[in-house]
Amino acid sequence: MADSRSVDVVHAFWAAVWQGRDPERVDDFVVDDFVITTGGDRVEGRENFKAWVRAFLDKIHDFEFEVVESFQNHDGSRVASRWVVRGKNNGVLGTLPDRRPVEFTGTAVWAVREDGKLLHNWVERASWELFQRLDAQGASAARR
Repeated sequence: MADSRSVDVVHAFWAAVWQGRDPERVDDFVVDDFVITTGGDRVEGRENFKAWVRAFLDKIHDFEFEVVESFQNHDGSRVASRWVVRGKNNGVLGTLPDRRPVEFTGTAVWAVREDGKLLHNWVERASWELFQRLDAQGASAARR
């Protein structure tokens, strides 16, 4: 893609799937053999990705997703975004589902096909920092 449409495609994905909390909308944006690489794991295939999104959304009540910024490379084949997730803990990172507030940041780099379909997403998120906060709060609550 030689224009700015790649960022528009990624922002439409964020709005429909994450902000709209609708994993079924994945079908509108990704190829059948889509791959997400996150936390050292690869989730391969559109249906597996939708299941992964559902599971992620289930771990955070009142899920909110804010795009901080996005930009693309010169030919639109890559888009990078910084984002923030907020909500209430429902067992994120294997913690007890105590409904405490959660907030963490992340980055995503997307491979975008010439027709605007999303091919691959590499995600890094501040999971360690989130876990430390939840674990420290849980330990503090347990001492009371």
